[in-house]
Amino acid sequence: MTKDLKSLADDHLWLHFTDMASYRGTVPVIVRGEGARIYDLEGREYLDALSGLLVVQAGHGRRELAEAAARQAAQLGYFPLWGHAHPQAIELAERLAAHAPGDLNKVFFTTGGSEAVETAWKLAKQYFKLVGKPLKHKILSRTMAYHGTTQGALSITGIPDAKKLFEPLVPGARRIPNTDLYRAAEATGVPELAADPERFGRWAADQVERVILAEGADTVAAVIVEPVQNAGGCLPPPPGYFRRLREICDAHDVLLVSDEVICAFGRLGTLFGCERFDYVPDIITCAKGMTSGYSPIGAAIVSDRIAAPFYRRGGMFPHGYTFGGHPVSAAVALANLDLFEREGLLRNVRENEAGLRASLEGLLDLPIVGDVRGEGYFYGIELVRDRETREPFTPEECERLLRGPGGLSETLWESGLYCRADDHGEPVIQLAPPLICGPEEFGFIEQVLRTAITATWKRFESARDR
Repeated sequence: MTKDLKSLADDHLWLHFTDMASYRGTVPVIVRGEGARIYDLEGREYLDALSGLLVVQAGHGRRELAEAAARQAAQLGYFPLWGHAHPQAIELAERLAAHAPGDLNKVFFTTGGSEAVETAWKLAKQYFKLVGKPLKHKILSRTMAYHGTTQGALSITGIPDAKKLFEPLVPGARRIPNTDLYRAAEATGVPELAADPERFGRWAADQVERVILAEGADTVAAVIVEPVQNAGGCLPPPPGYFRRLREICDAHDVLLVSDEVICAFGRLGTLFGCERFDYVPDIITCAKGMTSGYSPIGAAIVSDRIAAPFYRRGGMFPHGYTFGGHPVSAAVALANLDLFEREGLLRNVRENEAGLRASLEGLLDLPIVGDVRGEGYFYGIELVRDRETREPFTPEECERLLRGPGGLSETLWESGLYCRADDHGEPVIQLAPPLICGPEEFGFIEQVLRTAITATWKRFESARDR
């Protein structure tokens, strides 16, 4: 059976973001999950320290979520939101609006994160046409930021290698600096900013205003940012960054879009990531953890002010998705939110996040661990050639270190830890365990990382010396 499935995968299954040739006959096949652990076809156990793909907030094997899906499918398996509604979408929209900050009370459902981002940009463009500012169509996003794979969302994405094969893309996307404090000296040309997070935050926000003015404020519709930027390795905002960014957007009539496809639903210890940093956006995009991955759904949550012109006669938003707000997915999302409240998952993150941080910061005694950063249950560990100078690895060295034979990705997996070792920018190990985790899982993560990083570095240095 094992051989048959892997052979069938080779013949028919096109894996996402994967070098297919390198996986022939070896693709891991995951057959079961329970709590924070997953099991492969051969029965091996792994700690899922990435929550699948930053999705499985409540952990694997939650029978109540499966049962909610089954009940809803038996009652109403599908109906679209095109001029009609169903109770599950209505109830979920009300629930999300109740939790969202400020006047974000209108919920447009999608089936995933890329579609939510696509929706936000299209909505921003049409909004300004409806209010008599038709030239405002551009959107600003941060360097190295990932916002999705559809043509519009990919245009917003700031990772050059993710985009170059699909050009030309949608025009109108522009770049602003990210908030990588560890690399602040290189980014700003002012070394002392690396030692002054608040000043660096002001600098990063002010660059947004400079781009708005350079492009022409009458052409810029929106700025889209993640509360903690994923690509680049979990980049938290410096103090005061979002307060200043909100001021800038208000001053130039630019919408602030908080892309929370990863950061919403408890990842940072709050239901929405913007709550963690005390700012109110105009639109929140979200997906992933809304159902803990048990069924696909996404949403753009929109302020009453931005929604108002669409609710006037003739203000239709000509946009939608066949499966947006699917009744089964909406029912699972409602059950997932019930589970969050019943089990206190947000509280669990807040009570234990210091323990996760401490476990990971313990790795700073390793010679190639340069930085540990993140918030809540969302962390990145940046690896460097020289910790004192912060000298990065070359692209070729990154490839060998992370993905070559005996590299870090392979070693971590063989050691029973599922996480992510990637190099969008610099080589970073990314961790986002399920929200049910605590000290026992943190200890295992730290132990495996310490052993794997040490062993991989020794092999790397030995091969280089030869």
